Amino acid sequence: MNNPLKIRACMILAAGRGIRMRELTENKPKPLIEIHQKPLIGHLMDKIQRLNLSKIVVNTCYKGDMIRDYLKQFPNILFSNETVALETGGGVKKALPLLLPEGENGFFVCNADPLWDEPSIPLLNALENVWNPEKMDILLSIVPKNQAFGHIEKGNYFIENNQLRRILPEETDAPYLFTGIQIMHPRIFKNTPNGAFSSRDLYDIAQKKQRLGFIIFDGNWFHVGTPEAILETEKIYDIHN
Repeated sequence: MNNPLKIRACMILAAGRGIRMRELTENKPKPLIEIHQKPLIGHLMDKIQRLNLSKIVVNTCYKGDMIRDYLKQFPNILFSNETVALETGGGVKKALPLLLPEGENGFFVCNADPLWDEPSIPLLNALENVWNPEKMDILLSIVPKNQAFGHIEKGNYFIENNQLRRILPEETDAPYLFTGIQIMHPRIFKNTPNGAFSSRDLYDIAQKKQRLGFIIFDGNWFHVGTPEAILETEKIYDIHN
């Protein structure tokens, strides 16, 4: 019998342009920027393919035809095409019909551009092991700032009383960064607006209800957000991960 809690679907967010990459994204979308001669989304797909998921949905907008062409080499992929980018939350909501029914107990949501070195338990497996849809609507992976490389701004989260709290506008920094890798339950999208909105709105809702779970990633994490971050990442990132 199949484990009903096993995650069987994944959403990859690949609709953004990546304006901080400046001229590098004039002719290609950010997910196709290369690290060690492989696109960022290719490194992500290597990790996702190890899970043998039933369904992978990728949203596209800016130069989406290039992303769709690159991903033809991978099985079980569907595309959610956006004429105008719907941001992270709006993009997932539009794609929900494609993610179900496989994702009815929860599904991975991954930004297309982060890289990470796998620890002893791979990050996606660690998320799946902790996921509890009876107690959580969202499960975020976070990383200490001293394990983050590349384009790093201020942190996103504090841990207080074993609960996540997002940084407030008046606070200058936080000790943890969201990795861009998470599990979401489809019910969190109930009563959300149509059109563009950020997933941060959903994190805040789950936080308020104390249904925002987390794991602390114990490897190196890379945010390839600027041309300078490409150089730093290529010096440190282990391509075999």
